[in-house]
Amino acid sequence: MIALIQRVINAEVRICEKTAAKINNGLLIFLGIAHEDGEKQSDYLIKKILNLRIFEDENKKMNLSILDLKGDILLVSQFTLCADTKKGNRPSFVKAAPPEKAEQLYLDFINRMKKEAGNLKIETGVFAADMKVSLINDGPVTIWLDTED
Repeated sequence: MIALIQRVINAEVRICEKTAAKINNGLLIFLGIAHEDGEKQSDYLIKKILNLRIFEDENKKMNLSILDLKGDILLVSQFTLCADTKKGNRPSFVKAAPPEKAEQLYLDFINRMKKEAGNLKIETGVFAADMKVSLINDGPVTIWLDTED
């Protein structure tokens, strides 16, 4: 499972020119789900993301987590994070979980994150939809987490 995490001032998902989800000050998380992923990978990533200290404290040090900040989270499924680009110029997506499995794990990930995050605002994209994502990256701070590492 791969998570691309961006610290944002705001982020929005639009589908068919309508806002489907929108957050302020928090994290935009793109989530890629591979064949072998399951509850173990979800639990690891959720704990890591929620406790990752990438927000500045009063001394301008990255010392606060999203939980400390009580910020917002926007979670978007993105199978292209599982792309294999080692051969040729066209990415292969054979490492990505099949849509049925990926959707179930994505929905489970959302539920688990909501449970662990308490009262944080958590918005989501729509699985397999053609989404337009806009954001203002803060910093910029972008972190790549891969459960295989």
